[in-house]
Amino acid sequence: MRIWDLEPKYLCQKHLVAEHRELHGLWNILVKHGGKGGYSKHPEMLRWVGKEKALYLRHEALVSEFQRRGYQHHTPLDSKFAVGNAVQNQFLNTIIEQKEILKNKGCLCASNF
Repeated sequence: MRIWDLEPKYLCQKHLVAEHRELHGLWNILVKHGGKGGYSKHPEMLRWVGKEKALYLRHEALVSEFQRRGYQHHTPLDSKFAVGNAVQNQFLNTIIEQKEILKNKGCLCASNF
């Protein structure tokens, strides 16, 4: 489970789509299940508690990148649940570390840096 803190334009198709899927999972736990459930104690989950607006904005950034690449998007989030802090300022890895993680995965993300 990971929500990257890099601009979506740097993500390859695999990681862009995977993050979108993960984000919907986090959103459902936060919004529909009140922060309780299977992954509610996961560090990635915990850093978004109280930052639903920031998560919503991340989703919108992913959707913008989908559209830029010509991908279809059919799973909008309900903006009425976009509350709390609009900025994610808690990181599990620095931006530099995140870039290194992606470079080591051997995917096309590395060619975007």
